[in-house]
Amino acid sequence: MEIAPYINVDPAIHHGTPVITGTRVPVSIVLGSLAGGMTKEAVMQEYELTQTQVEAALATELVKHGQFFDGTY
Repeated sequence: MEIAPYINVDPAIHHGTPVITGTRVPVSIVLGSLAGGMTKEAVMQEYELTQTQVEAALATELVKHGQFFDGTY
């Protein structure tokens, strides 16, 4: 089931933890890699993801914490 753009939850994949759609890469791995100091480009290369997929993982975390940019100042 898609829970956000490019993010899926399937009980048969990683026990239902959110993953990048079409992969078995958990969102938590992407976020942890970025938090650990990897660049977006390094994460994309390491896990064979697109920039859009990496940004989707980031967006889910920001929305979870209510920190999102709506385009206004």
